[in-house]
This record gives sequence, C-alpha cells and structure tokens, in this order.
Amino acid sequence: MRIRLMWCAGAAALSVCAGTAAAAPPTTGTTVVPAGGASQSTGLDPAELQSALDGVHRAGIPGVYAEVRDNGRTWRGASGVADLRTGRPVTPEMRQRVGSITKTFTATAVMQQVEQGRIRLDAPIGGYLPRLVPGERGRKITVRMLLDNTSGIPDYIPYAFPSLRAFPSLPDVSTESLDDNRFRRFQPSELIEMGLAAPPAGEPGATPGVYSNTNYLLLGQLLEQVTGTPAEEYITRNVIEPAGLRHTGFPTGPRVKGPHARMYEAFYGLIDPPRDYSVYDMSWTGTGAALVSTMEDLNRFYARLLDGRIVSRSSLAQMQRTIPVRALDGTMIEYGLGLHRVTTSCGTFWGHDGTVWGAGTISMTRADGKRQMSVAVNLQRWNRPDASGRPQPHPIDHALATLYRQAMCGEGGTRTETAARLP
Repeated sequence: MRIRLMWCAGAAALSVCAGTAAAAPPTTGTTVVPAGGASQSTGLDPAELQSALDGVHRAGIPGVYAEVRDNGRTWRGASGVADLRTGRPVTPEMRQRVGSITKTFTATAVMQQVEQGRIRLDAPIGGYLPRLVPGERGRKITVRMLLDNTSGIPDYIPYAFPSLRAFPSLPDVSTESLDDNRFRRFQPSELIEMGLAAPPAGEPGATPGVYSNTNYLLLGQLLEQVTGTPAEEYITRNVIEPAGLRHTGFPTGPRVKGPHARMYEAFYGLIDPPRDYSVYDMSWTGTGAALVSTMEDLNRFYARLLDGRIVSRSSLAQMQRTIPVRALDGTMIEYGLGLHRVTTSCGTFWGHDGTVWGAGTISMTRADGKRQMSVAVNLQRWNRPDASGRPQPHPIDHALATLYRQAMCGEGGTRTETAARLP
C-alpha cells in the first residue's frame, strides 16, 4: 500500500505522518568493506551519511536506518529509537514491513511464469480467472495491465477501511477502521471484489494508469491458479530463496518475527500521539504489500534482479518499460511492471517504495548497479493539515530529501522533479 509518498531529490521522500519523537542519542553507523580490499568508490562518505540519518531523527522520526552500497563498499547506519517507551535503539539490521516493495517480488514471480509459457502478458485476465474477473472486463484487462496499473480497476483500500473513504478530505476522515481491522483476517477474493465493485478508475489500457493495490492481489491469485501453489509460497521458493534473502518473508501472523522497530502511525495528526501498529494482520495487503525484509536483503534483491539473475534480460526489459501512472492525489509516477524509474542528477535509478501503517521503506538501485540505497523509518503520515485539510510540509520532508540525495548521489546530488501520490 502507498498512502502519500513524495518524490524529491531524485528519490521518494516519504512525506507521511505527524508529530515529533522524543530525542534520543544517535546510533553510530558502520562501514563494511568486503574481504579482498576496498574497490574504488566515489561519494560514499560515512560521516555525511550518518549526519543525514541523524537529521531525519532530529526532525521527528523516532527511528531511521539504512544500507548504502557504492561500487563494492557497503555502509550501514541507524539513528534514534525502535521503541519510544523504552528508548531501545534502532539498529541497521532490523526487519521492517516494506509495503509496496512487495509488488516487485510479485511482478518478478509473474515474469518467471511468463518465461515458462504458463502466463502471457497480453492475454486477458478473464481467461485465467473467469470467476474473479468475469464478462467484458475480464476480456479487456490483460496481465500486463495489472502489472503496470492500467487495468482501470480501482483500489480496494477505501472500502476495506471505510472510515478513510473520504480521504484526502481529512475533516471527513477518521482512523476508526485502522483499529477495527487490526486482527481482521481478509481473504484476497473479498478485497478484490471490493475493488471490482467500485466505480472504474479508467478504461482498460488507457494511460495514464491509476495505481491500485487490487491489481496485485489479482496477480497473486493468477500465480496461485497457474502454479497450483499459494502465491506467497511460490514467491518464497522461486524469488526470495534463489535471491539468497535470509531475512525476507511473508508474515504468518500479526507479529514481525526477529528484531524490529515499533511502527508509529499519525495519519496526518488524526492520531496524536502516534499509535503503534507493529502488531497487525497483514492479510489486508497480501501479495501487494505484506512482505517483511531488511535493508541488506532489499539491496541484494534489487542488485540481482537488475543484473538479470532472477529473471531473464528480456523479462527485465519488459519490467523496465514505464508509463505514466496517476496516484489517487493526481500526481504522476513512472511505472513499469512492478518497478519505478527515478531520474536523478547522478543517473537513473530503479526500485520501489512503500508504506503500511507506521512503517515506510524505499529501495533504489542505479541502472549500472553500482549505487544502491535502502532506507526504513518507523513513523508515517506526519504532515499536519492546514485549515483547508491539506497536509503541510514538515521538517521531516526536508531531512529525508537530504538523506536521499546523500545516499543516492553523494555530495553534489541535486534536486529533481517533485511529485506526491496517494494510493
């Protein structure tokens, strides 16, 4: 899921949440150089990276942690606290709910099945899932349209969380359904039906597309149909494990296993103080946004995917064919098949970002594979609204932009176009 995310400084500045955290001593970052000696590197400055992390914490994020890779060198760092009550520090290796980054994993699994001839990108989804997507819609919407968000199927989230339906009109929104759904177990078909029953977001295949989590739940059902295996299990066996990811997986219950931070949701000042949603049944996101991972695992995954080691080069080329996709707040992103493209002063980056209640994550890899950044924060939707109900800029936004410039480009990174989106 992605509920408001701002692109600036050539990366996604997760401009979501409100309130400031209690100050805590910065956690020291670490520099790791692989055995065999350091390779030539430019722009990987541990002191500057740690200073940028500390700036995000001082601006109001309770805990922030990251891994940055540059041409053979790796830096990991953290700043702030994982638990506001106890003051437990956040550490770089913690696990995180990574939200819509899950979509890249799901898209990768679909492309594997395309390579095996079990799925055709331009085949109608109704041919695979006639009961879920019947009739004319099933005949017009293709697998590719689900992957690149041009299906015209709207997001189910306003219907699964009915108290949020009036968003972005904050005066007409409450967060009651966040608590109502904390332990609710959704079935994918139930959520898909909500999206299909809503007014269409557009015509199938029309551009710009409209970002929708319903598309990726349908892709999960497609995987299950053609493989005979639950989608989460297939993705685990054929994407996560072959990529060598040791700390990535779909949750089996409402709790995150292993070391992790508490996840604080403010929802634009409607929850004050921010509430901990680290214990939450993630069936409401499934193959769209339920994965748990680490920053190290995310960098490893995108490095191998973009190097053609998880899907073929031809499949990767399909994934990198982008189109304009409109977020629910009207802003535009460049979206491929489960991948974002971001152009910066230091090159083109590929990856994804995502939020769930209380957790925000971004992972970006430069096209040449030599520079990578994965960042996690444990507070979301921090921007408080003005009298009209529009969320206003917050010091966290500027601090995150500084961090992303430093992590992606090093010194001299300059700002690129800014956009915000809300699915």
